[in-house]
Amino acid sequence: MTDLWTYLKNTDKKILLYGTGNGADKILDELLLRGITVSGVYASNDFVRNRTFRGFKVLSFDNARQMYGDFISLVCFGTQLPSVIGNIKQIAKISELYAPDVPVVDRDSIFDIDYARKNKEKLVAAYNLLADNMSKKVFENIVMYKLTGKLDYLFSIETPKEETYRLLNIGNNEVYADLGAYTGDTIAELLEYAGNYKGIIAAEPDLKNYKKLCLNTENLKNIACHNVCISKESGEMQFAMNSGRNSVVGKGNATVKTVNIDTLLCDTDVTFIKMDIEGQEKNALLGGEKVLSEKRPKLNIAAYHRNEDLFELPILINEINPNYKIYMRHHPYIPAWDTNFYIV
Repeated sequence: MTDLWTYLKNTDKKILLYGTGNGADKILDELLLRGITVSGVYASNDFVRNRTFRGFKVLSFDNARQMYGDFISLVCFGTQLPSVIGNIKQIAKISELYAPDVPVVDRDSIFDIDYARKNKEKLVAAYNLLADNMSKKVFENIVMYKLTGKLDYLFSIETPKEETYRLLNIGNNEVYADLGAYTGDTIAELLEYAGNYKGIIAAEPDLKNYKKLCLNTENLKNIACHNVCISKESGEMQFAMNSGRNSVVGKGNATVKTVNIDTLLCDTDVTFIKMDIEGQEKNALLGGEKVLSEKRPKLNIAAYHRNEDLFELPILINEINPNYKIYMRHHPYIPAWDTNFYIV
């Protein structure tokens, strides 16, 4: 088969980016690196605003159609908003459209044909660890989406969040560890589905997010908030505080305290860990072998920050505790973000 990057290299059609910002920067950089020509950039009507992006005048979709006729659209931003996803689907009816997959962390590991071939054995091993047919379907479609950029592979495997809470059998007596708690949104989500809890341990490294987390949870009982980064070892590391979901570990001028899972949770009765820590998931698991092997808490682990997370995380979890059952689900999001492993 031909991956998206090879197809774009060989097409005679004009290629336009849909969207501006960090995602468009990453995709444009990869296209230029591969010698693929981009002809223009367009945005949704509310974001045109008579501006330029990387030397291109930002057009509306209608103006782009007038100027270039039939062209290829590349979605260059992430969204889970139904209205925006609906707009993307409408554009796809008019224009040939793809959403190139570039990892949130580590741009060097683009998931193309060569990457898939290089990691074939690990991909197969991870696939064989999955506990049900739906998980295997999700895994297959995520791989196909990454190779082709075709959004139908994502649309056909979407499941609602409430289904995963049933899968994890979340009750109202959990001791919940939210690692990468942001401003408390997933704590609110837990309360919505579980109704109650026994205790909450929340860790958030970004200082501004941490302050909002404390403010948003100040009325909750039995909660402990920590301004720390979860990693393999306890200590300190560099950290770029971006006050968003994409703060960068290992870069930046700030220093943040690090703690491993065993140190943070070994003396607790933790029953459920959610881990969304911007590509540090593998390191975090390596620092939590005692907790995972002895306490066997249920796990919700992000699977989309690094391409290798797709296979390295389930393989590692199985090595730490082979009694775990590993499920995989994708929730509505473009690109393949909000794809997670659910482990019981």
